[in-house]
Amino acid sequence: MRLILFDLDGTLVDTVQDITDALNYALKPYGIKSLTISDTMEMVGEGISRLIEKALPAEKRHLKDDVIKRFLEYYSGHLTDKSREYPHVKETLENLTGFKKAVISNKREDLSKRLLEELGLAVYFDLIIGSNTAGERKPSAIPVLYIISKLGVSPEESIIVGDSNYDIEAGKKAGIKTIAVTYGYRPREFLTGADYIIEDIRELVPLLRKL
Repeated sequence: MRLILFDLDGTLVDTVQDITDALNYALKPYGIKSLTISDTMEMVGEGISRLIEKALPAEKRHLKDDVIKRFLEYYSGHLTDKSREYPHVKETLENLTGFKKAVISNKREDLSKRLLEELGLAVYFDLIIGSNTAGERKPSAIPVLYIISKLGVSPEESIIVGDSNYDIEAGKKAGIKTIAVTYGYRPREFLTGADYIIEDIRELVPLLRKL
């Protein structure tokens, strides 16, 4: 293995409280009930546009563009109010010497980069891409193949680490190995298609050394 692709939300950083706050701010003027963290966890993973679609009742879908605008206004100013990297993420990234590392997020690229910069994590990555970087987003293989091409490795030398079925599916379609983490936003039953499943990010180092 020469390249590790990491999902962002639910894998490297716990962002769900800030996303929930931004959602509730965006939805409030339209008389839609407040969402809980559990509600948000069930909906995240496919990018902001799909998140807002899921949050809006069918009869209010016509408000989507307005709600997205309000969400982005709020979220951009509160990106790391409560978001923090998961335990042992920094030490794990520091221990993954000899590997190229990239972030592949369904969050927009500018927000992904700024989030990682504000938390002091951006320095660990050779490339950070978002939902609007490669023309398609996970579960498409296109963003995976985009990173592989940009960093000059082969699919056989690459592996993706994520907390959702979208990460696993994108990896499988691109012909790379997949690792699921169980501490993120998807229940374990969504992760059974992964080649490997880990409970703790620290398990990554010994696992990758064996591959």
